[in-house]
Amino acid sequence: MDKKQVWKPGNMLYPVPAVMVSCADREGKKNIMTVAWTGTICSDPAMVSISVRPERYSYNIIRDTGEFVINLTTKDLTYATDWCGVKSGRDVDKFSAMKLTAAQGEKVKYAPIIAESPVNLECRVTEVKDLGSHSLFLAEILAVQISEKYMDAGGKFELNQTGLVAYSHGEYFVLGERIGKFGYSVRK
Repeated sequence: MDKKQVWKPGNMLYPVPAVMVSCADREGKKNIMTVAWTGTICSDPAMVSISVRPERYSYNIIRDTGEFVINLTTKDLTYATDWCGVKSGRDVDKFSAMKLTAAQGEKVKYAPIIAESPVNLECRVTEVKDLGSHSLFLAEILAVQISEKYMDAGGKFELNQTGLVAYSHGEYFVLGERIGKFGYSVRK
């Protein structure tokens, strides 16, 4: 057995998805922030969460409008994902700077989708939990937009062919090698 070190409590739950969260204020000023602390919380109704520091520019926008869009990222979007995570929307228009297309969502009123993303989850905040360094935004998914580019001839969405990106301990990785399929351990 490997010898273990004991560290102080910290977040070492990796890998996590690196996503771009888009939002806009009531006057139409759009922003993108990068979030790695996001996840599924319920399937019926379909719900997700994002954790955001109150100091972040998007925090008050999302709190005020009650909506955001989670845009999945790919290898081709990794540079923009990183850049949007280190620059502030207070200082720069991230859509213009990264040459990303803001498109209207189907169900959200203010938050745009990022057209270049293969999957956009349009979300409405149902609850905010102030937990310390971050606030947890619980949200219902109102609509999911997917890129037809990744639909196969039989109508199946080939999500795993999009070049999805994960974030692990300060680095980005492209997902790629399938090592199993749900339930493979018990199939005969």
